Amino acid sequence: MIQMQLPIFSHGLTLINRQIGFEKKNERVYYFHGQLPLFSHEEKDIESFRFITSQMVIGGNVKQIEIVKAFGVSVISVKRNVKRLRDFGPRGFFAKSKGRSAHILTEDVIEKAQELLYKDAQPSEVAQKLHLKTNTVRKAIQAGRLRKKTKKLKKQ
Repeated sequence: MIQMQLPIFSHGLTLINRQIGFEKKNERVYYFHGQLPLFSHEEKDIESFRFITSQMVIGGNVKQIEIVKAFGVSVISVKRNVKRLRDFGPRGFFAKSKGRSAHILTEDVIEKAQELLYKDAQPSEVAQKLHLKTNTVRKAIQAGRLRKKTKKLKKQ
């Protein structure tokens, strides 16, 4: 016969449901199943929070709505995190993002823009001639992908 575990929680724990609770202590969050510790993470570590709460939902230990009520997060964010864990596993939370690439500034466009800049064109003129936003050209100059023509000083 299966024996049920009594829900015994220490003082200061916030209950997520009758089985699972959490406690914030010294800028860390600790998760417990009764007296047994499950997981802990830094209070500001959002990715670990998303991972562990999603894992508890998938494992059947808590319901999504219990996470929403206990932590004050939105229903859709919990659903997205659960889906991310199902689709990608823990790597989905902790893998570094690939970053964005400049889809507008292709090699051909950069070449044309650089020629115009060497002919003393202003970034706004370059943007207008190449059908770009002025801000795109300025950011490319700041990032070092484009260079303005340097003015040479005359010797006296």
